[in-house]
Amino acid sequence: MIKRKFGKATFIAVVFLLLVSAVLAGCSDSGGSSSASGGDGEWAGQKIKVQLIGDFAMETKTDPITGESVKGVEVLKEEFEKQHPGATVEFILMPWEGYTEKTQAMLTSGEADVYQMPGTADFAPQGLIEPLQPYIEEDDEFNLDIFVENQVEGWKALGPDDDELQIYGLPFLGDARFIAYDKQLFDEWGVEYLSEYPTMEEIKEKAEQMTGKNPVTGEQNYGIWFRGDWSSAFTLINTAEGQNGAWGEGFAWDEVKFNFNSPEMVNGLNWLLDMQELAPDGLTSNQGNEKWLTEENNIAIMLNQGPGDTVKPAYSQGLGDRIGIAQEFKNDEGKGGLFAGSPITIAKDSENKDLAWEWLKFATSEFAQKYVFEEMGLVPSINSALEWDSVKEQDLMLPVFEAMSTPWTPRYPWGSSQPRFILTSEVEAALTGERTAEEALEKAQKESTEWLENR
Repeated sequence: MIKRKFGKATFIAVVFLLLVSAVLAGCSDSGGSSSASGGDGEWAGQKIKVQLIGDFAMETKTDPITGESVKGVEVLKEEFEKQHPGATVEFILMPWEGYTEKTQAMLTSGEADVYQMPGTADFAPQGLIEPLQPYIEEDDEFNLDIFVENQVEGWKALGPDDDELQIYGLPFLGDARFIAYDKQLFDEWGVEYLSEYPTMEEIKEKAEQMTGKNPVTGEQNYGIWFRGDWSSAFTLINTAEGQNGAWGEGFAWDEVKFNFNSPEMVNGLNWLLDMQELAPDGLTSNQGNEKWLTEENNIAIMLNQGPGDTVKPAYSQGLGDRIGIAQEFKNDEGKGGLFAGSPITIAKDSENKDLAWEWLKFATSEFAQKYVFEEMGLVPSINSALEWDSVKEQDLMLPVFEAMSTPWTPRYPWGSSQPRFILTSEVEAALTGERTAEEALEKAQKESTEWLENR
């Protein structure tokens, strides 16, 4: 055996090299951040960073609702890099909590090329995201007709130099709001199911009929439930739309006029106060609905529901056939309800905008959209999804797509700004008896207008 004798300096050098190697290894993750390029090919040397919000994960995980394995976004990475030889995509994944502030910080510091961005209307005026119309016009292989009706229009926004609404994001995750109901309770009470487009009068009449002791089970039932805190402003706005009213008008802040104290809004809030009498306690603290989507459910009608609240949980509990979906209140033109979801955008300061545009097209392709639905249980935004076997197997998805095509568009410009929180606070004040509907909405109108004048 040959023995080697190392000096102190040599030993320190070896340790230093090992530490450097460990640090470099620690910088590498499954998103490919240690790779400068994907090898040879048309896109050699080009890399984009893609920010995604929600329950996305890099690798396979277990869905907490269904208990099934869910593939990670590594599937998207592999396919995109396969389709774009030489390119590298890296993901930055974040939860919904605090996403607005985190996105603002990322945009300011130029951390990503592509963003999932529900707040397009907030970021476009800052000049932080790229207008997409030039890419759409120059790409002969891309057509906006692939998207569900109203999805493109809903995400239009105004940039700092725009006189008219422009496309700054492509629909990535679809979403909708609707009215859900329990068919079993309707059957037990002998009440006809909700019509496809119910009115406020119909909802009130049927909710009244199903509040009390269930004639079959003897258990206490409640005719209705709605969230009295976080989403209450949107629930109220929809009642005004059902009366041919509106939240106000305008999109650019210097043209916006609020209509929070209109007769339709006052009538709508008084209607919600009437509905509160038919609901379990706890609306303003998001309570009372604990038995919804269980065998022991005691609530007949649920306002302002979304597919994430309803579709996957219903099927995972074996209750898919028990739940029905009706549309939110519409005006005489068939328009109404909250426009929701997530578009995908390109950062203005991206150094690889052409590759970023390729990602936008990929993210709205059938491959990526099937991943969104079949793995993540989220709602696709493209028309062809209606023909997928996986969608046809879930009858509840059909009215969801209908709801996606008829909301108020473009998205309420104040939906993530202070007026939304002012209105929410005043709805709560009315529901808790602190103010009458008239007093609450006069206050919401005054404070929102003052905020608009001083912003």
